[in-house]
Amino acid sequence: MVPNDYINGRKAKEVYELIRRHGEISKLDLKKFSGLTVSTLTRLLDELTEQDLILEVGLGESRGGRRPILYRTNPKFSYVFGLDISRTNSKLVLCDLHLTKLDTHVWKMDDTMTPNKLIQEMVEKIKEMLIKHGIDVNSVLGMGIGAVGPLDRKSGKILNPKNFPSPGWEEVDICSIAEEKLGFYVTLDNGANAAILGEYWSEVGEQVEHLLYLHVGVGIRSSMIVGGQLVYGAVDMEGSVGQMIIQCDGPTPRHTTGNYGSWESFVSTYALEQMVKTALKMGRTSVLNQYTDCVELIKYPLIDQALREDDHLVKEIFNQVACYFGIGLANLLNISHPQKVILGGPLISGNNLFYEQAIEVALKKTYYAPTYKVEFEISRLGDDAVAIGAAAKVVKQLTD
Repeated sequence: MVPNDYINGRKAKEVYELIRRHGEISKLDLKKFSGLTVSTLTRLLDELTEQDLILEVGLGESRGGRRPILYRTNPKFSYVFGLDISRTNSKLVLCDLHLTKLDTHVWKMDDTMTPNKLIQEMVEKIKEMLIKHGIDVNSVLGMGIGAVGPLDRKSGKILNPKNFPSPGWEEVDICSIAEEKLGFYVTLDNGANAAILGEYWSEVGEQVEHLLYLHVGVGIRSSMIVGGQLVYGAVDMEGSVGQMIIQCDGPTPRHTTGNYGSWESFVSTYALEQMVKTALKMGRTSVLNQYTDCVELIKYPLIDQALREDDHLVKEIFNQVACYFGIGLANLLNISHPQKVILGGPLISGNNLFYEQAIEVALKKTYYAPTYKVEFEISRLGDDAVAIGAAAKVVKQLTD
């Protein structure tokens, strides 16, 4: 059974979605927002309550008469899994329908973690979680997967992503394989789309209708919500924003398919590694010299450690990279004019230096500033954004 079949009729789906979005809401407010007649709304609320999809959760404040009954969606009607497949770590979460995380497990994506191995271990972990929490498999709405692209979300296939440590990640029919082994619905989208959906759905109440999400790590991944809906292109182009050209005669691309002077060649964990290595080879001093005798062995985790130790060289390079990130961000603001920008990924999380410098540069180069007031926010979900967002995609399909 697919999630879309649980609620019968477009009007019932709209009422359920209104309740979900507001958290708790009275019949009077539902009537105002839905435009339905009292008799139709009463019938739909009764049907949803009888199905256990919604609950009566007490009384609201009086507006001159009797206190109104408040409704909310039932978080325990069913459960969802979310799987984040990334280049460094993959994460599985179990959530209720309010996207409250009930359990989690992380796999390190080393050179042994092939698709078959990850799927096998994921299936075993899901069975363990269900037993641990006393959940029947028939109570699982489905699992969403947020993966590194490119991919084909309609066929549920991961196509040919770059930079995975292990071989075998080309042409993986991840959804059909997982569905066969698990016995419930599985859907796929790229990680950035999953993350923005998770951020959007985790905010109960009035939601921003025009939202931009950027994840900055091994590469730069982006997604957008316009008018409350995810924006999809003709093909999956999750990582293409990183190929925006910042300087046409800039650094050599990491891959032959990339652009010289691309945003990603200035702003990524790989770019940071190259800039730090170059500076050290030129004789610059850093605490990194104490970590290893071989400059070529320096990777991002060591650089991040040096930053936390307030290393002067690393701070200088982070500041420079943040400026380039701000330039690219300004380009996107001038093109798409979102109300809010959410930033996530290793270069953002826990790094106020990078975040603040990038925002300062972006605002200086944004047209119509300060008249155009855009809001910036660090990802509320952090490292869980993709996994919880993937679970959110399954929940969203209740009302699609």
